[in-house]
Amino acid sequence: MQQKIDVMLALQDSMNKKVHPQWAEQQFEWYRAIWIECAELMDHHGWKWWKKQAPDYEQVKLEIIDIWHFGMSMMLQSGESVESINQQIAAALRNPLPAGHLLAVIEEFVANIMLHKAFDLPGFNRLMSSASLSFDELYQSYVGKNVLNFFRQDHGYKEGTYRKNWAGKEDNEHLVEIVATLDCNHIDFKDHLYQALATRYRELQQLESTS
Repeated sequence: MQQKIDVMLALQDSMNKKVHPQWAEQQFEWYRAIWIECAELMDHHGWKWWKKQAPDYEQVKLEIIDIWHFGMSMMLQSGESVESINQQIAAALRNPLPAGHLLAVIEEFVANIMLHKAFDLPGFNRLMSSASLSFDELYQSYVGKNVLNFFRQDHGYKEGTYRKNWAGKEDNEHLVEIVATLDCNHIDFKDHLYQALATRYRELQQLESTS
């Protein structure tokens, strides 16, 4: 678990540096990003009693992954050592807490963050349990999304030359297919994933150019 946490923390720091090389000194309001994401999470679950709504649990899980991006950023910005943050995360997430009603769990989680301006790890644990999101799913989805973001940046996303559609499917669909073929527990999972994306992207571009 702690190796996986190290991978996620390093990826988050690298991604934040793409936004601002000295991001940790900027004191960005990560708590604000978290409560906005939580509002979006509630929309995907459904909370309007005056209309028929069905929870979209896949989107709920994706919103929790987004919250995790901001939560790790919040912890890294605190100035504590990566080792200490890793230990805190491992201790908090090692054993899933009992699930609760998702909307109530979200509200308690947000209230704690807004009150203390610090990431609520036990609350996040309960949020994961309430959405049936395991640590391994969190890791796999988080790494996948980050590797794809880096891949896009490295292949012309900013310049407008990157093509998100590969042979009739969006890149995130290819990502899901590729992840299913890899060993997510391998220490070099993120590197294997990036290389597999690059290989498929290159091959499909070549195929399109010759057809």
